[in-house]
Amino acid sequence: MRYRVLRPPYLYRWAVLLSVLVVAVAAMVSAFSSAEGTPTAVPAPAAAPVTATTTPPEPADLVRGTAHAGKFVALTFDDGPDPVYTPQILDALTRAGAVATFCMVGTNVTRYPELVRTVLARGMRLCDHTVSHDEQLSKRSEQRITAEISGAWSDLQVAAGADVPVPYFRAPGGAWSALMRDVAARQGMKSLSWSVDSRDWTQPGAAQIVATVQRTIQPGAVVLLHDGGGKRTQTVEALNQLLPWLSAQGYRFDFPA
Repeated sequence: MRYRVLRPPYLYRWAVLLSVLVVAVAAMVSAFSSAEGTPTAVPAPAAAPVTATTTPPEPADLVRGTAHAGKFVALTFDDGPDPVYTPQILDALTRAGAVATFCMVGTNVTRYPELVRTVLARGMRLCDHTVSHDEQLSKRSEQRITAEISGAWSDLQVAAGADVPVPYFRAPGGAWSALMRDVAARQGMKSLSWSVDSRDWTQPGAAQIVATVQRTIQPGAVVLLHDGGGKRTQTVEALNQLLPWLSAQGYRFDFPA
């Protein structure tokens, strides 16, 4: 005798399945809620690497050394010519048998052209220091940069009364740009920087100017000094002490490379 398997009605089976599904969903919601309510440790973001803040190096094509190797030093004077201080500095250089390079501003060149001729007659070299000494020149347009550099070069030619070499260009405040260096190169000039800043422009006193140069001088150095742009009595006094000291240390005087 075969027994018939009793199957629950379809409605009942769907009810059972639905109950199981509801229980399962409820369990998942409960677990999710529990997880949401419990703070989970979130790993802290990795700290950014600490990098040293350094001043970007000057471009490699700037001149910072003397023309000759060995114990030489190149003195450079900015922002002249000045009718009071340039002649005093020239006299000090002549007494010491020294040479130097004078980075001249066009507005002063046109005002005192005879000083340009005197500088050349004393065996010194000229350097273009722009027409107006705009320390923001590196941010100007190419047209403005060209006018400032070429204009000062032309001023020097006119003041000298002859075609004279101007081997160097120096940016006002040492604020360089690639465009400025390129314009100077097209004019036939090397971009002249320095390796020793006397900081005479801060007017710290002659003794401090002397001490700064003595502490930082080395063979092949190009020294930044000023014969214009303000009162330069301290520079003149410091130079009269530095020139014999440099000679006593075995230094000879040269032009920049």
